[in-house]
Amino acid sequence: MVMNHVATYRVYYEDTDAGGVMYHANYLKFCERGRTEFLHALGYTNASLREETGVIFVVRHIDAHYLRPCYLEDALTVRSAVTGLKNASFTMRQEILRQGADDPAFYQDIVLVCVDEDAKPVGMPPALRASMEPYQGKKQQ
Repeated sequence: MVMNHVATYRVYYEDTDAGGVMYHANYLKFCERGRTEFLHALGYTNASLREETGVIFVVRHIDAHYLRPCYLEDALTVRSAVTGLKNASFTMRQEILRQGADDPAFYQDIVLVCVDEDAKPVGMPPALRASMEPYQGKKQQ
């Protein structure tokens, strides 16, 4: 069974345009927060990964799909699942759902690469990779 990590947030005034619609770049920010919380759920922080293993993750590619708008004060759920694990990278499907909705308002497929302090790709720490495996599944359309 594939596990999804779930985090909840609210759309604040600062996240919207003059019409109360969430600005397009903020969908990416909410997904970033979801990935950070995902790492925390696995027992890691971005800082601890860098300090203890010498690696960080950088975004290589994002395929973003805006399906429905989100509005001021909406309660949002960010669901994150690993859709692929490689030696030095992994992919995730992240979805943003408005409270009470079954279908996402937004989703993205993102590729993240594990790099060293010189920004060169390196293998993912084995313990981190193992902790991600329960969240691995196939992309759903």
